[in-house]
Amino acid sequence: MKIRSITSTVYVLAVIALCAGKWLIPDGYGSLLFDALFCAIGGIGAFELIRAYGGVSVLQRAVTITFCALSAPLFALMALLTGNGWIGAADALALGALVLCIMFVADHGRSDLKSTLYSLFTLAYAGLLTAVLSAVNHMESNSMLAIMFLFICTPFTDAGAYLTGMALGRRVPLKLSPEISPNKTVIGAAGGILGGILGGVAAYYLFVVLGGEPVFATPLPGWAAAMVIGLALSVATQFGDLFESAVKRATGVKDMGSLLPGHGGVMDRFDGTLFAGIVAFIAFVFIA
Repeated sequence: MKIRSITSTVYVLAVIALCAGKWLIPDGYGSLLFDALFCAIGGIGAFELIRAYGGVSVLQRAVTITFCALSAPLFALMALLTGNGWIGAADALALGALVLCIMFVADHGRSDLKSTLYSLFTLAYAGLLTAVLSAVNHMESNSMLAIMFLFICTPFTDAGAYLTGMALGRRVPLKLSPEISPNKTVIGAAGGILGGILGGVAAYYLFVVLGGEPVFATPLPGWAAAMVIGLALSVATQFGDLFESAVKRATGVKDMGSLLPGHGGVMDRFDGTLFAGIVAFIAFVFIA
């Protein structure tokens, strides 16, 4: 628990530093600090996933890790140069998928169907979802607010689920998904949703206190919109955690890695964030 707390503290301090850089460094260049984080998540996450699968050819492993790591920085580069980051991310992921398929034909003895499908899955999971995080990071409006929502609601959800599960899990032992994650309870998930809602409100008012001006298209008051977005992010975060648990159960590993003491690997820490990024992008581009 002590090691986990130290890692969590370092994580919080790092996120604060990244937010400060994004806010204070002008012309969008401060956002590149978050893109560096997303690049690391994509590359290291791909490495962890492929190692967990086993049986992926060396060449396809190298291609998958490379293009997963490139998806976020190429999105950022094209966002700054052309205003459309999806050009860079889509080209990287499409080219990576094409190379993997070519290897399936040209190097079929080692890059067989199983190896190719694992690699394509990783390209979508670790590559595409980190590109979505960069998309949130480079939105034309509310980008800073969306990032704050994302990185506040996610740990609030985890903390709410953990504390509620510890306090009430034995009294209300109904399992959330016993076949995938036997330790997660419905009451813990409810606590996670409450935590996500509180995180959304906290992110909104922190943004306002720091001098930001939220721009919401919805007729709801700002605090109410924050609650709705926080709830949605919490659901996505918990789904991401279950998705990663399903992958780990299928591959027979307990943790994806040991890079983050007390938490496991990069994918163990950011699984919920990857899926919450999709909801954050939809919420702040199409709804908020």
